[in-house]
Amino acid sequence: MDRARPSRVDGDRLHAPLSTAGGVRYGLSVQPVETSVVEALRAGDEAAFTRLVREYGASMLRVAGLYVGSRAVAEEVVQEAWVAVLNGIGRFEGRSSLKTWIFRILTNIAKTRGQREGRTVPFSALASDAEPAVDPDRFFADGRWASPPASWGPEERLLGDETQAVVDAAIAALPPSQAIVITMRDVDGFTAEEACNALDISETNQRVLLHRARSKVRQALEDYLE
Repeated sequence: MDRARPSRVDGDRLHAPLSTAGGVRYGLSVQPVETSVVEALRAGDEAAFTRLVREYGASMLRVAGLYVGSRAVAEEVVQEAWVAVLNGIGRFEGRSSLKTWIFRILTNIAKTRGQREGRTVPFSALASDAEPAVDPDRFFADGRWASPPASWGPEERLLGDETQAVVDAAIAALPPSQAIVITMRDVDGFTAEEACNALDISETNQRVLLHRARSKVRQALEDYLE
């Protein structure tokens, strides 16, 4: 009898975007696309690893940079996180998405490096007094303007380089915890659940931090456009 051949990773699944992976998660099982990627990583597939770096690398660098003092250190954090991912992929159990697991590793390493530099990122937003913010009635639940400022004008203006620079500067001026949450949610497209799991914070805390961050960024846009 011929010896059974080892199963081969489905190429179509391996190259499907992780962010659009289909299927429903039941219990602790991972999605089919993620299963294929995890199997490929465990088999030492360099193409699978390169794809992950291409898909998540820029986002990881942005998030790491909010914990540490320089881009150079942020790059070291990202490199260390990738090493930890490769070393730990055999122990990945699918209790969260692969993306969340990777970013949880990243944020833990970034926190440690930040603490060495004397930088801390408190996420206990609910322990402090409420901050002044734009009226929440001006937003839909997903954070979009319910009634945009009258002076915004054509949509193209919102997409211009100058406006993007205002947004970037406003995010950079936020307290680190708010900057991290809004970067994950509004820049890198994390769901609320993914952000909570990656940062190990409650949904309520995440929502408060995100609202405060969005309010300040939108206030900065209003000030610029008026």
